[in-house]
Order: sequence, then C-alpha cells, then structure tokens
Amino acid sequence: MTQQTSKVWFITGASRGLGRMWTEAALKRGDRVAASARTLDSIAALNDKYEGQVLTLEMDVTNPAQVKDAVTKAHAHFGRLDIVLNNAGYPVISTIEDANPEDIRALYETNVIGPVTVIQAALPLLRQQGYGHILGTSSSLGHLSIPILGYYCSSKWAFEAVYESLAAEVAQFGINVTIIEPGAYATEFGSGELSSFFNGLDVYKNLKEQFMEGMKEMPRGNPAATPQAIFKIVDAENPPLRFNLGSYNLADLKAAYASRIATWEAWDEISRSAQ
Repeated sequence: MTQQTSKVWFITGASRGLGRMWTEAALKRGDRVAASARTLDSIAALNDKYEGQVLTLEMDVTNPAQVKDAVTKAHAHFGRLDIVLNNAGYPVISTIEDANPEDIRALYETNVIGPVTVIQAALPLLRQQGYGHILGTSSSLGHLSIPILGYYCSSKWAFEAVYESLAAEVAQFGINVTIIEPGAYATEFGSGELSSFFNGLDVYKNLKEQFMEGMKEMPRGNPAATPQAIFKIVDAENPPLRFNLGSYNLADLKAAYASRIATWEAWDEISRSAQ
C-alpha cells in the first residue's frame, strides 16, 4: 500500500467518550472521518466545525441494514476507507444472578454482534482496496473478569476472540487488525446504567456497595492523552494485534496470567492423567 498523506476513518460510537475524542482528534490532524452514532443530533456539531472533512451518519450497530448502508455511503463519499474503528459499546452493571436475559442479549447485540456486522460490511471493500486497518475498542477487562461487571467482561472476551481470529484470516489481504484495550478513563462510559443497580437480591448489597466505593476511588486516565497513542498505532507499518491504553493495565494482566499459569501447573499432573 502507498502511504496516504491523510487517512479516512469510519468510527462507530462517535457521539461521546473516547469515540468522540478520537473522532475530533483525527479531524483536527487533517484526516477525514465518517462518524456514526445512534442519533444524528448527537454528532451534528461536527458538521459545523469540520465541513468537508466529516460525514455524519445515523447508525445503530444492532441494525444490519443501517450498518450496511452507512459503510457503503462512507466508502462512496470518500472513495476509500483506511481505518474502520468499532468503538460503540456499553456495560451491564449487575451481578450474574441479578441480570435479566433481555439486558444480557442487548449487551451482546451491541458489544459483539454489532462490531461483527460492521466488519462484515466493510471487509469486501477493504479486500477490493487491498489494504485497511480494522480497530476495535475492547478493555483491559478483555483478559480478566471482576464481580459486578461479569457480563460486560464476557462480551469483551468474545470481542477479543473474534478480532484475534479475524487478524489471522485477513492478513493475506493486506488488512491489519488491532484491539485497543483501555483501562479506566474519565468519560461518560457507564453513565445512566446504575438506575436499577441496587434493586436486585439483598444478599449482594454489601458487594455492590464495595464495588461502588472502588469505582469512586479508581484512578482514571485523561481521555485527551489518548489520541497521539492511537495515531501511532494507525500510522505504524506493523501495528500490534493488542495495545494497552493507559498506565495500569499491564501489571494487572501480568498478575492475572501468572495466577492462571500457577493453577494450571499445580494441577498439571492430574490434567496429564486424563489424556
């Protein structure tokens, strides 16, 4: 691929949080962006600030027809897509026992099936180009799970598995794949999801209170510090499959994997006996 002087992005979940931060940062550096969100009103201001550089699209990732239409329009409008960034997602904040099936299904529709729908819509275009970079916003919780966020963690584990397989499948077409794994950041992520948090079983009341206290005390990164790191990834000749975003992830991940390896090794003799 010939290095482009500027890049064309397709970004989901561009209305707020890291998605909005990265959308505006890409536009400020001179790139062009197809920015999508569930409502056009939430991203309409981008047209005033970046006329000619941005295409705003109303798109719900759980609506396959909307996704196909938005990706097709973006490609036709800009003539190519260099970067496809699956950023839309949200958490279900609940114990495993308290959550209702409808909320779990909706979470997976947005966090797993939605990104797959975007990928499937974009891949024929990227293959035809002979290049492209598919990114996805996962989480440091894509490798470990914690109480109260178990369903959200599980959606990110699934997301990571999809992206890892995808990377091996599309490398032959000159397409790169990167999973972005943010730690905690000071964004609106998760806001509005706590209204029924304490309506579940009383036996989890203390655990939920501890979770809320931990959330309040958790150090959070500055979203404005992230764009330059993302640009280094998309501008790299050989971008990584996985990229930790923030200062605290690596230590937690090392501890989690060390614990798993220690457990597997402790039980290895019995494991081998079952061969």
